[in-house]
Amino acid sequence: METATTPRRIFQVIDGNKKFVGDGFDVTSPMPGPRIRQLSPFLLIDHTGPMEVAPTDAPLGTPPHPHRGFETVTVVYQGYLAHRDTAGYSGKIGPGDVQWMTAGSGLLHEERHEREFAKEGGTLELAQLWVNVPKKDKMATPRYQELPATSIPSLETPDGLGTIRIIAGDYEGTHGPAETFSPMIMLDVHLAKGADATLHLPADYNVGIYVVKGDVTFNGDRPAKTKQLVVFGWDSSDISVTCAEDSILLVLAGEPIEEPLATYGPFVMNTNKELIQAMADFENGSMGKFEDDEHEH
Repeated sequence: METATTPRRIFQVIDGNKKFVGDGFDVTSPMPGPRIRQLSPFLLIDHTGPMEVAPTDAPLGTPPHPHRGFETVTVVYQGYLAHRDTAGYSGKIGPGDVQWMTAGSGLLHEERHEREFAKEGGTLELAQLWVNVPKKDKMATPRYQELPATSIPSLETPDGLGTIRIIAGDYEGTHGPAETFSPMIMLDVHLAKGADATLHLPADYNVGIYVVKGDVTFNGDRPAKTKQLVVFGWDSSDISVTCAEDSILLVLAGEPIEEPLATYGPFVMNTNKELIQAMADFENGSMGKFEDDEHEH
């Protein structure tokens, strides 16, 4: 007879704050917030949309902006996004694709609605995460990992009513394609109405589950709905989830980085002195610059 396990404790359910980023992203952000330290190495969640993009020949988005000392991870659910940076990377991502960018020692980054998508218009929805890296890797060479939907393995839930895509880390014997600087698991979970699943995550990892959309109940008694972040404790490896409607969950689990954190805008360092240096390096152009102001996507 299998021994029943205690479900993982729930700390808090957090609603996101609404904001507009650049001229093209209608965003809800549950992080940073009151539980930022409990979710290390994850620092920020920006959920864009779902929003309707009107047809245009001038793609909207965010102009070039700097990053240093962390990674940005973008998961696209609907629509197409174009990006480029001063490390020489550029491309586009669409439904199911993931972009994993290591800012490292610093670069300028630009994101806009992909040109053909912008011309036709449509629905855009994506989630962007900021992921911290250990002190020893803060000044790593900038790196870009393109993870097309076809490269991300998935598992079916035991009840057959859901799929779990493994973006990073190891889950139930399946390895995600993203290379990370510290141990973590990132899952894109799609569950149908009536689904009843149990997630098994390392008990000593920090765990947050963001409800991209849906109506779910965790551990039998804690409801959460679209655009809410659920923060868990460390007392068990098991989290049960039942769905009252079709739902999408973004599961973030990671070994905490127990180091000082100094942040200012798009810079994530360990000391204030390093922040001052990052600002100076950006201002003197050492994070690079784009040769033009056109958007050749």
